[in-house]
Amino acid sequence: MARFRHFLAIDWSGAAGERHKGIALALAHAGGGPPVLVEPGRGWSREDVLAILREDLPPDTLVGLDLGISLPFADCGAFFPGLATSPPDARSLWAMVDEVCADDPHLGATSFVDHTELSAYFRRHGGREGGRFRCDDAGHGRGRFRVTEHAQARQGCKPYSNFNLVGAAQVGKSSLTGMRLLHRLQGALPAWPVDPLPKAGSVLVEIYTSLAALEAQRSAARSKIRTVADLGRALAALGSPPVAGEGAIDDHSSDALLAAAWLRKVADDPARWYPRTLTSEIARTEGWTFGAV
Repeated sequence: MARFRHFLAIDWSGAAGERHKGIALALAHAGGGPPVLVEPGRGWSREDVLAILREDLPPDTLVGLDLGISLPFADCGAFFPGLATSPPDARSLWAMVDEVCADDPHLGATSFVDHTELSAYFRRHGGREGGRFRCDDAGHGRGRFRVTEHAQARQGCKPYSNFNLVGAAQVGKSSLTGMRLLHRLQGALPAWPVDPLPKAGSVLVEIYTSLAALEAQRSAARSKIRTVADLGRALAALGSPPVAGEGAIDDHSSDALLAAAWLRKVADDPARWYPRTLTSEIARTEGWTFGAV
């Protein structure tokens, strides 16, 4: 019997403000059929998503959240090396982000990246790269990577450091705002692998929609889908019926729809839950991207 009955993919946004075109939710059912957008055009807030995850999930839902659930730790032995208050694990990091940003509305994270000490670890707009943005042994100029981001790169993705806040592909702001959400979900919804996979019930995982696109026979350079016809072909590659409609589709919606179908296809594959380089220490500190093997 399949472990999950529903598959909810969430394309997230770390942008300022209350409601965001960049947030899209799509749901697929284990019984089949095309994935469907949840209230398309609503203009979701991060608080809206939090309320659904806490109070209104269908039973036995695998939730995929498109952001980084933690920051690099293994490369330097700390999230913020040299900082006396650097948290020891992911849960403590979530609590720290939420505390520092307590006065930021809409689960924002501006106070964290503008913090006097913490800003030194981020690359920010205006050419402001903190002196601790890089790790000496990173081997590239893109900033610090988690172990899971190295696994993503081996699979053909082009990951970005969660300490990078610059550029259209940056995931730093999304990740930090998501950590506030994760902190508030503790006790309500397990977040794998920081929390162990429960034998029953719903669970949340970090996803990277480019992994879904690669398995749908798209290249990393063509991971964004902007027509319903292209989305139909990608869904077919995952064994899913197409969505209705024709013409253009925004890439936030297509990312969520494709990821929901992908979660349904791969959720019962043990290799996704037990990647070879995921250790208990990495799970506790850095977390992992579901599907990075």
